[in-house]
Amino acid sequence: MSHQACRLVLGACAVALAAAPAAWAHHSFAMFDHVHRITVSGTVTKFDWTNPHVYIDLAVPDAKGGETRYTIECASPNVLTRVGWKFNTVKLGDKVSALINPLRNGEPGGMLETVTTPDGKTLSDSNPPGGVFER
Repeated sequence: MSHQACRLVLGACAVALAAAPAAWAHHSFAMFDHVHRITVSGTVTKFDWTNPHVYIDLAVPDAKGGETRYTIECASPNVLTRVGWKFNTVKLGDKVSALINPLRNGEPGGMLETVTTPDGKTLSDSNPPGGVFER
């Protein structure tokens, strides 16, 4: 193999190795129940406008006077921006309602379909209506 061909192969390997962690880190959406939807309302305790997914953490009051913490996964900042979101659409302390596809394992959390902000504006996550994907 020529010196130039060796460098080309090594370069291709380096690129593949560099991309592997990002590909490995991204997960499937099988953990969400795309048939069922629930609405949770509470106070935003954290809002992460980061790639690859935006996250909203909500403190949701429960029947016993306590609260349950929900972690809600959203689309990427790029996708949310295209459907009208901004980095400050949701703020710490906001009281919001979120329509989500719950986690299949029953833990408090899910994938966002829509969120209604304190001013009454409802924003989509850009998922298909009903959270049901064509199969």
